[in-house]
Amino acid sequence: MLALRTTPWPLVAVFTAGYLPPYLLPTTVGRLDTGLPLSATQAGAVGSALLLSSASAGFLLASRVERAGARTLARFGLALAFLGYGAASLTTAVPAVVAGAVLGGFGSGTATTVAATRIAAERDPHRASTAGLLSVSALAGAVYLTVPHLGRSHGLPLAAIALTALAVWPLTGRLPAGTGGTSPAARTASGPLPHRRSGLVLAVTVLCWSLAQNSLWGVSGRIGLTQAGLGDAALGLVFAVALGAGLMGVLAAGALGPRLGRAMPVGAGTALIAGCIVVSASATTPTAFATGEIAWNTLYPVVLSYLIGLAASLDARGRWAVLVGSASSLGTAAGPLAGSVLSAQAGYAGMGLVLAGGLLLVAVPMTAVALHTGGRPLLPGTIRRRGGTPAALVAAATGTPSGAVPEVGAAEQPVVEIDVDAPALAVRGAYDTAGPRQAAAAQGPGPG
Repeated sequence: MLALRTTPWPLVAVFTAGYLPPYLLPTTVGRLDTGLPLSATQAGAVGSALLLSSASAGFLLASRVERAGARTLARFGLALAFLGYGAASLTTAVPAVVAGAVLGGFGSGTATTVAATRIAAERDPHRASTAGLLSVSALAGAVYLTVPHLGRSHGLPLAAIALTALAVWPLTGRLPAGTGGTSPAARTASGPLPHRRSGLVLAVTVLCWSLAQNSLWGVSGRIGLTQAGLGDAALGLVFAVALGAGLMGVLAAGALGPRLGRAMPVGAGTALIAGCIVVSASATTPTAFATGEIAWNTLYPVVLSYLIGLAASLDARGRWAVLVGSASSLGTAAGPLAGSVLSAQAGYAGMGLVLAGGLLLVAVPMTAVALHTGGRPLLPGTIRRRGGTPAALVAAATGTPSGAVPEVGAAEQPVVEIDVDAPALAVRGAYDTAGPRQAAAAQGPGPG
């Protein structure tokens, strides 16, 4: 279970504000379609533009968080999110809505970048990311339950994101300030990236993984309304229950932690998600649709939490966590448009089969990366010698603080043998135990 005293709640709050727009994507895109003079494909394109702007923030700011300061960047991002989404929620002019969504998306991406960077520096990044996913799932579920009862305005989900950014802003005071680029940590952050091959493979595959997820998520609302025959309130209830099931999945992931490693949750979880996508996309009844969505949303945050932890383990400075997260945002950004195009060309069921096949393909290299880096413990700052025990585990057993264990580079360090000249050991007869016998021997034989 999550430990309340060790969870970095300000980071969790910033994480929640940054991740909320993708979680509300179905209702955001659906309301742009019905509330504004936009076609389904055009509404999907607006959602893609929002998420693409969010991804660009990650690529631009990945190496600048420590120098500029987590507090400053988080406040900047949250302010942009509040202004952008707030403006988009208050107007019906399509150009203004698009501009506000793009501006807000950059703000959300900035907040996500700060959260990912700081979470990677935590002693247990998996715990922190799990807490963040738990928080954003709960908030998104509450929005899905509330928004359908407030009207059909396109601005309601956008206003919810803006208000979340405003509520989180005061909590940023507990984040660290910038170093001005003068500290050793700031100079280290600008050094070469470790584990480049594993990081690049993970970034590319996570991009495709997120593309498949959000291709379905972006059109799930239309599948439920037009193919499964649900009403607007019933659809919101299904999404809320699905996100509630996601909470259970996140809690399970937090409880399991590193016990199963990373390879099995990533590989087997992705394969199960592929099956859920087929069920959800081909559903023609409310029961089938709800089953697919609930099962899918239970598994999705579990796998995502392990992917975040895997990316964080590649670089304790958080750069791979940000870059992989930004690649994920690129896939998320392309998802609504890709889902709209695929469903228009092949139908919802055909789209589900294509997406499931793609997920099974990317599961292989993602699992390979997880296996390749599986020897590195989930906690940062560890040393592993060939054939030996991770130093972090030894430190834990002996009570040594984890921060006292230094970090080693990408590869395991070979053991170097050093020849040391030492005096030969004396023969057995040249020494004896200390005590009276030794003193007596020095004085000569005793009487009798």
